[in-house]
Amino acid sequence: MNVRLTHKSGYHAIIENDKGHQVAIDNKSVENPQGASPMELLLMGVAGCSSIDIISILNKQKVAFDSLEIDVDGERVDKPAPSLFTKIHATVRLTGNVKPEKIFRAAELSFTKYCSVSLTLAATADIRFSVIVNDIPYVKA
Repeated sequence: MNVRLTHKSGYHAIIENDKGHQVAIDNKSVENPQGASPMELLLMGVAGCSSIDIISILNKQKVAFDSLEIDVDGERVDKPAPSLFTKIHATVRLTGNVKPEKIFRAAELSFTKYCSVSLTLAATADIRFSVIVNDIPYVKA
């Protein structure tokens, strides 16, 4: 696995992986940022990693769904650098003719066993998740 950053101007840069996929980054404190901040990319990584896990688990169970969204919120240490994440909460929203307990279990497996991004960040952050299926919050019995 390899990525290369190419500086554009100011704090703006393009990062490209060895397959040619690109992501723009910038400093969120500048006016009109040209990309996500590196810390936002970490939260995007949590969402992306868990979505892949959840979809894979549901596919193996032959559970079809209509839509999947994952919102990830992060809280950071309120002090100068390094300002690490201390809390991360992901809200998994799914619609379809599905059993909520299956969705919860897929999310639980992702966040506690499979998602490399979440498990890496767990060294400094309390990572939690919630599940909403067809606009109804699911609470594990």
